[in-house]
Amino acid sequence: MISYRPATPADLDRVTAWTVREPIGWIDAGQFRKDLAEGMYRPQWTWIAEDGDGRMVGRALWWGRAAAAHPVALDCLDIDPLEPDRQAIAAALIGAALAGIPGSAQYTIKAAGGWREDPPTAAAVGWRRAAAHAAGLSREVERLQFAWTPEAGVPAATGALRFAEAGDEEFLAVFERIAEGSLDAQTRASVAAKGPRQSAREEMDFYLNAPGERHWWRLAHTPGGQVAGMAIPSATPYHVNVGYLGVVPQWRGRGYVDEILGEITRLHAANGAPRITATTDLANAPMAAAFRRAGYQVTEIRLNLAN
Repeated sequence: MISYRPATPADLDRVTAWTVREPIGWIDAGQFRKDLAEGMYRPQWTWIAEDGDGRMVGRALWWGRAAAAHPVALDCLDIDPLEPDRQAIAAALIGAALAGIPGSAQYTIKAAGGWREDPPTAAAVGWRRAAAHAAGLSREVERLQFAWTPEAGVPAATGALRFAEAGDEEFLAVFERIAEGSLDAQTRASVAAKGPRQSAREEMDFYLNAPGERHWWRLAHTPGGQVAGMAIPSATPYHVNVGYLGVVPQWRGRGYVDEILGEITRLHAANGAPRITATTDLANAPMAAAFRRAGYQVTEIRLNLAN
């Protein structure tokens, strides 16, 4: 009989001693303890599965912002390979945690590019993915994770657009305009469920509450003074990132995405960033191509599974 419960401080040595031996992204002891000290992992957010003898046979590490009351993301999931039905145990472990999380939650499986063609990686992704679906995390989007480093060079400004700071209401209006015709799956789903204005408000609030600086934000203007898009450089607790960028519908197809991405890259590079991260949907080929033109390289695939 397998039982499921949140960890206590007394369990943390067992939790950090765990090692994942499959070719898949995971959280090691050093990273866990660092984020635990900063309040982004917590014992009560860390779920364990135990057999009838009290032996830990699985763990699920849930992450949340330091000031949050609840976690929002499952960062690492693993079940003892000796267990005959890892998928079933994992589904129950996820489900036990989800029962105490109000609102939406997400599990991100991280793997190398071409994971489907590598049998060990495909197997590692497969049972985790099936468990997440069984537990209710069935909205799936595959994304490309990119990174820029100074060795790639800083894109030169072309002068095609002028960038300027603006107020929140101006940015809100552009968030709403950019969502029209977006290729981003999350944006499309949000607009369909909540409408353009509320979706834009929530998107902007997310970036206002991210670790990035508000004074980095820029509207992009054409030489004639019309708003063509915007650049929202941002950050996570780990790296600065591209954040959000877009071109409004009537100015698409003119190459302005390259200039806006270049502006974000230049800002972070000028601040001395050793690494800039970015993600886009696998299906968003134009954005992926823009990242590659700007010197960003794919570092991993992220399979996002949400409820």
